[in-house]
Amino acid sequence: MVQLSLFNFQLLTYFMYALALVVFISLYFVTAGYGQFRSKAWGLSLDNKVAWVLMEAPVFFVMGYIWWTSGCSLHVPELVLLCLFELHYFQRSFVFPLLLSGKSCMPVAIMLMGVCFNVINGLLQGGGLYWYPNPDFAEGASYLLRWNAIVGIALFFAGMTINLHSDYVIRHLRAPGDTRHYLPSRGFYRYVTSANYFGELLEWVGFALCANTLVAWLFPIWTAANLVPRAHSIHKKYRAEFSDEAVGRRKRVIPFIY
Repeated sequence: MVQLSLFNFQLLTYFMYALALVVFISLYFVTAGYGQFRSKAWGLSLDNKVAWVLMEAPVFFVMGYIWWTSGCSLHVPELVLLCLFELHYFQRSFVFPLLLSGKSCMPVAIMLMGVCFNVINGLLQGGGLYWYPNPDFAEGASYLLRWNAIVGIALFFAGMTINLHSDYVIRHLRAPGDTRHYLPSRGFYRYVTSANYFGELLEWVGFALCANTLVAWLFPIWTAANLVPRAHSIHKKYRAEFSDEAVGRRKRVIPFIY
């Protein structure tokens, strides 16, 4: 993998910011056909577990490759951020798919779009740590005593905890053999109908706050662009399926706000 020049790196970053806005608006009109919105209109599909591994694993390896080819730096701020990133994607790529139940499928088109984004995002986030890092990282371990690093790391782990627990709640909504639909109501599902998305968004806000770079903030922007419109669609579906009274005052994805 050839290192991008600073100009091309910045150009790609700005392009991805602009594209995130387009995706955010578009997904309010077109619901991606996977999960509970799966549709044959999206064409050929793969087993859900296989698709998740193929979609998420590339970013884990891209980030690791950039770290390796940069000289396997053990510089503390970059190493901590690398570990946070790889921790999330190890779980998402190799643990989460194994926990999926049922025989659901994911459209190949959606999987390939996910692969493209993950490769580009891995390139940018890795580049933002090892090609063109925050100059303040030169402070070394003392950088992690800054307020943004302390709060950012705390938010990352809080978000991961919420995300993992929310996934657990969803997996245990039904007993084996039960095919009925249920409205999740444990954990942060008491406040939002897409608690797993809230957790993931919080993770990457924490990561970006800790890194404190333009390219790092691209990640929560893209997370919001992808997940906030989908949370809106899920909220509408729950209200139609379970009634307004059942959903109550729960928000879509950000507690008490939206």
